[in-house]
Amino acid sequence: MSAQPIVNPEPELVEVFDTMQESEAQVVHGLLTSAGIESVVINLEAAQDIFPGVGGISVRVNPAQQKEALSVIADYRANGASEDDSVPDENTAETK
Repeated sequence: MSAQPIVNPEPELVEVFDTMQESEAQVVHGLLTSAGIESVVINLEAAQDIFPGVGGISVRVNPAQQKEALSVIADYRANGASEDDSVPDENTAETK
């Protein structure tokens, strides 16, 4: 019997965003998902009594989508939420 090398068909994910706030990571995750980019949120918690201030939350994507993900995040930071994402003001909503 010959030994065949183990091939990992899944590339290692790359970090495109990190924060200390889980809510912020979830917003970025949702933004990427809306753009059709699969991402995962990874908690990098470290024992705070041993490593105070170490840890955080990481959003990671497939390396093939890294540039697109970084572009989506940069665009969102520069332009904020689009008008489609905003909640209509009750006073300006049309009533029928």
